[in-house]
Amino acid sequence: MTVDRLAVPERTPERRAARRGLAALALSVVLFATAWPAMKIALRDSTPLWMAGARLWLATAAAFLLLLGLGQLRRPARHDVPMVLSIAVFQLAGFFMLANLGLRHVSAGRSVMLAYTTTLWLLPLGVGFLGERLSAARALGALAGLAGVAVLFNPLSFDWTDGAALAGNGCLLLAALGWALAIFHARRHVWRLTPLQLLPWQLLLAAVIVTALALAFEPDGRLAATPGLLLALVWLGLLAGPVGTWTAVTASRALPTVVTSLGFLCVPLLGIALSVWWLGEPLGAGLLAGSALILLGLALVSLG
Repeated sequence: MTVDRLAVPERTPERRAARRGLAALALSVVLFATAWPAMKIALRDSTPLWMAGARLWLATAAAFLLLLGLGQLRRPARHDVPMVLSIAVFQLAGFFMLANLGLRHVSAGRSVMLAYTTTLWLLPLGVGFLGERLSAARALGALAGLAGVAVLFNPLSFDWTDGAALAGNGCLLLAALGWALAIFHARRHVWRLTPLQLLPWQLLLAAVIVTALALAFEPDGRLAATPGLLLALVWLGLLAGPVGTWTAVTASRALPTVVTSLGFLCVPLLGIALSVWWLGEPLGAGLLAGSALILLGLALVSLG
C-alpha cells in the first residue's frame, strides 16, 4: 500500500504532461483541418497571392505577440539563418501560394489530401540523401500512397483536357514537395533556437516574399472586405497558423513520435469531412478510395 501511494505522485506529472500533449494534438488537428475549407471560402473574395500575403502578415503579428507573451522572443543566431530561409521560402511562402493556386480549381477535400502527401516525398529524400533504411513497411507504404494518388487521378474519370484542373492539382503536389524539403532541412539542422522561437522571423520573411510576388504577378489582385473573407483571414492568420503551430510543437515534445505522426493523419480526414459538411462538396468513391490508400501509406511510412 505504501509503495502504491508513493508511486502515484511520481507518475502524476507524466500523466499530466501526456494529457496536455494529447489536448494540444487534438487542438492542432482541428485548427489545421479547418484551415482548408476556410481557405476555400476566403478565395471567393480574393486572389491567391494577396490572400496568402494577408494571412502571413496576420500570422506574423500573432506569432510575435505569442512569443512576447511566452517570454521566448529571441533574435535568430547566424547559425539558424539558413533554417529561417528554408522554412520561409518552402514551407510558408511556397506552400501557401501553391495551395491557394491549387484551391482555385480543386475541391478543399481533395486539396488537403494531396497537400498531405508530404511524408511520401520525404521517403525518397531520406533514403537518397540521409541514408535512411527502406524497410518493408515503408516501401509498402510508399506504394500504397502512390496508388492512392493514382486513384485520385483516375485516368478514366479525370478530365486531362482541363488545363486549370491539371495546374491546380500540380500546384498542390508541388506544395507538398516544398513542405517536405523544409522538413528535410530541419532534420539535418542543429538548432540554436527552438522551432517556435524562429517562427515569427520565418513568417515575417515569408510575408515580405509573398507580398513582393503579389505586387509583381497580381497587380490587379483583390482582397474584398466581405464578412466571409475577414472571418476566414482572422481564423487562418490568428488561430490556425500560429496557435496551430504552437500546439503542434507542444504535442510533438510531449508525446511519442509515432503518436503525433499518426495523430496528424486525422487532419486530412477531418478536412475532407468538414469540406463535405461545410462546403457541400461531393464525396465520391474515387476520393474515398484514394484517400484511404494515401492514409494507409502515410501510416505505414510513419510506423516504418
